[in-house]
Amino acid sequence: MRTVNDTNVLVPAIFFGGVPGRVLAAWRDGRVSVVLSPEILEEYQRAGNEIALRHPGADEAPHAVLRVIARDAEFVVPTALDVVVTDDPDDEKFLACAQTGHAEVIVSGDKHLLRVSGWRGVRVLTPRQLDAELKERAR
Repeated sequence: MRTVNDTNVLVPAIFFGGVPGRVLAAWRDGRVSVVLSPEILEEYQRAGNEIALRHPGADEAPHAVLRVIARDAEFVVPTALDVVVTDDPDDEKFLACAQTGHAEVIVSGDKHLLRVSGWRGVRVLTPRQLDAELKERAR
């Protein structure tokens, strides 16, 4: 399954684990592949740096995870969308990446993205929904 991960999923996965951490583990284990754009990677790095500043105990591990993602994800240069899809212009980059990279799923907790699930065949799932779907497929 080809996925695009919203920043609100990936950064908490790296720093805090939980259900978002299982999304990251699914990629690490080869159950999903990650499609990424330079703009999304930049946002991951910016958000990761902000969290690291607020949590001085955070070590180099989160940055190492981002480097592995940057190395191993499939990068695309998204084509601009021909329509405005969400109420939040900042979310359009995830849809453009999914469309250009032929991703089946965007993993997000963002209400603006969740509302447009199914747009051009791209489902938007919460981390919990993706985790449940992957568990069901493994049966």
